[in-house]
Amino acid sequence: MKKLRDTIENYVVKVESRWKVLSVERQKFLTKVFFGSYVLLTIIVIISVFISTSQRNNIMSINHIDGICKKSIEKDSGQTDAVEPLIKK
Repeated sequence: MKKLRDTIENYVVKVESRWKVLSVERQKFLTKVFFGSYVLLTIIVIISVFISTSQRNNIMSINHIDGICKKSIEKDSGQTDAVEPLIKK
């Protein structure tokens, strides 16, 4: 785990040193590009969610779960009848 942490820390130091070498104007430009890309991606996702939820054919079907063994249900059903719920009146 320590080796992974050291590897990540070395990578961050290397990237930070490369960032500091850039001129201030270039840093501002790249920051604007990254932020603009983030905003554009966010808008696209919001529009996609809005379109998919506004369609009328979005109907959730609820069905029984297949694949449950009926024998275990029959064995358990006798035990659940004997237990009464504890309700204070």
